[in-house]
Amino acid sequence: MKYYFEKTTDYAFEEAVEKVTEELKKEGFGVLTEIDVQATLKKKLDVNFRKYRILGACNPLFAHKALQAENKIGAMLPCNVIVQELENGKTEVAAVDPVASMKAVQNDKLGEIADEIRAKLEKVIENV
Repeated sequence: MKYYFEKTTDYAFEEAVEKVTEELKKEGFGVLTEIDVQATLKKKLDVNFRKYRILGACNPLFAHKALQAENKIGAMLPCNVIVQELENGKTEVAAVDPVASMKAVQNDKLGEIADEIRAKLEKVIENV
């Protein structure tokens, strides 16, 4: 089972970040964290790396449900969505598959929540 779903787009990198953020909002997600991997690797290791951004997305309603169903699930939150520049000049967006990541947790209530979140994240990626 793949642990993510992805889509390659013709959007420029920053445009893709904006589009993903917009689509996440439509599905009730906010971006809690944004990690600029390229800048971080340059600063910490002085290495050059492609444009790569990690967006920590959270849907408060589903986060609350998940935390009620499993009190340690916060270790797996938020849902990460990445935007990365590809060598061919295109931009890829990808999101974690919450169903795949929740397989490690033996909790049926959590599985139902993961299914709902998966549908929303798939819609986000599809609409970019």
